[in-house]
Amino acid sequence: MHPTYADVKAAADRIAGHTRPVVLTPADPGTVPAPGGGQVWFALEHLQYTGSFKARGAANFMLAHQESGDLPTVGVTIASGGNAGVACAWAAGLVDAAATVFLPTAAPAVKVERLKSLGAHVMSGGAAYADAAADCERYAAATGALRSHAYDDPYIAAGAGTLLDEIVAQLPGLDTVVVAVGGGGLFTGMAVAAAHHGIRVVAAEPENCRAFNAALAEGHPVDVPIDSIAADSLGATRTSEMALTAAALADVRSVLVTDEQIIAARKLLWTNRHLPVEHAAATALAALRFGAYVPRPGERVAIVLCGGNTDTTDLLPR
Repeated sequence: MHPTYADVKAAADRIAGHTRPVVLTPADPGTVPAPGGGQVWFALEHLQYTGSFKARGAANFMLAHQESGDLPTVGVTIASGGNAGVACAWAAGLVDAAATVFLPTAAPAVKVERLKSLGAHVMSGGAAYADAAADCERYAAATGALRSHAYDDPYIAAGAGTLLDEIVAQLPGLDTVVVAVGGGGLFTGMAVAAAHHGIRVVAAEPENCRAFNAALAEGHPVDVPIDSIAADSLGATRTSEMALTAAALADVRSVLVTDEQIIAARKLLWTNRHLPVEHAAATALAALRFGAYVPRPGERVAIVLCGGNTDTTDLLPR
């Protein structure tokens, strides 16, 4: 099962009043190429509840299951690199449900502390996301907890897709949206909505964290090695089938950037705009800043800054 645009619209109705409308701001001249009078905007989704776009999908997932009456008393469980777990715990609070979150040991401390502050039961799930996911599956089978997923769920993806509708409402002449891709939940929802609106989607990934790019090349999801500064958010070893289905619907460009470019883009956002974003968010900017995607003359582009749950100490003067 994969989401349709009708599912995105239903998600928008369901989460209205529970999530923050996205804030858009023009990029500073010279920050990114804008050939021939083109325009570039930042979509500041790192200002969303829980610090990332994940709040949208998590709220849609939780409220939809509450509507259908299938939220078990033991609550919900999820495996996450951090942001999806934080969003799940927050959304569980919307419906007074318990949340048990399995994290890989490499999850950033800032995300672990945020989870605990939301009342989540935090469990260590091995060295990698795949290990955490396996532990989460076993926990769900043993306890009857509702199994959520960081990205491979139609409710999660449809909720993420509401972001593009909000961007288009403010920028009706938009040509292209640039998003960072990990497992593919944000990409799936955005691509479904983009196909409806006739908008191009640029899917940006780190060179050594390229599950979606590899799946496109092979024609099906494949496992990839993970070694990137952005792996805490984009570190899925395999993209979802939903992402490939959505990619076939829309005009999609898959591009890769280096860790050095990601780091430079993140520092640029801090230096120029005082925007403290994750490396995943900077991945989207790096795609334009360093030429992995070159806009056409006059092209109007929105870059999604997808998350801000980050330790900013490496951005401060030493």
